Amino acid sequence: MTNAIVTPLTQALAEGKLTRAELKELMQRSNGPGLVHLALWLLLLATTTTLVVLAWNSWLIWPAMFVQGVVLVHHFSLQHECVHYTVFRTRWLNDLVGQVCGYIILLPHRFFRYEHCDHHTYTQVTGQDPEQVPMPETIWQYLLYLSALPYWKTKFTEVFRHAMGRLSETENGFIPKVEHAAVYRDARMMLGFYAAVILGMALTGWWGLIWLWFIPLLLGEPVMRFIRMTEHVGRPTVPQMHENTRTSLVSLPLRFLCWNMNYHAEHHYVASVPFHRLPVLHEKLRDHIFVEKGGYLGAHRDILRQIFARQA
Repeated sequence: MTNAIVTPLTQALAEGKLTRAELKELMQRSNGPGLVHLALWLLLLATTTTLVVLAWNSWLIWPAMFVQGVVLVHHFSLQHECVHYTVFRTRWLNDLVGQVCGYIILLPHRFFRYEHCDHHTYTQVTGQDPEQVPMPETIWQYLLYLSALPYWKTKFTEVFRHAMGRLSETENGFIPKVEHAAVYRDARMMLGFYAAVILGMALTGWWGLIWLWFIPLLLGEPVMRFIRMTEHVGRPTVPQMHENTRTSLVSLPLRFLCWNMNYHAEHHYVASVPFHRLPVLHEKLRDHIFVEKGGYLGAHRDILRQIFARQA
């Protein structure tokens, strides 16, 4: 006779902190909350875009572009939720919004869906988790990751490799053969889109999107690297999700920006729970998962402590 696998979810169910009826209710999807959040999101994006325009002929354009960039890179959070089909009940809405987000941040949606599926299957399993970020061994590796330079190198390499009809050995492992041609087509379409945007600016002589989109994206990506690092880096490289994933308690504005992705352990346990219900799930599971009460800064203090301890 084998023992049942105990997870925070099964533990919460066993202790009566979460019933199966409550779990089923939490998993219900709706278009309303996602549409409201998206409308507020677009209003925020319009506001930050306006700030850049108002600062156009001033040195203030640089902080304005940084703020714009922080919003732009968080399209990753929205795309991530769309990958799980949890932003909207209507499936095609998730696909459409996810595709748009992917074009904004250079991340083909279909490829990301397959890659992210394996991340959930093999979270923190070295050699099998395609999204695993290794624990930095030195402060310089830590800073290099936060610079986002390795990230952009990887993204450009991926898209160009796919556009040329090639997959890496790892990618061959998580992308079904029947989808190879579609992944190649998606990459070619994305590169074609970017080429058309650049050509359009060259022909019109208006290079505004460089300042409204491209530079802000580069300025903002280190913030996304800072946030993404807190999810798993510094946690044990073991399959158990109550150990390998970190939930960070952050302010309401940050939760809005990241579409509640800070409730990361809860998300990994029940990925089908929509973003707007994760705070409720957190209340049910918080005693059984790893929670960083110090937020993102607290997580980075923990990561740095581990780096310095290794070097001592």
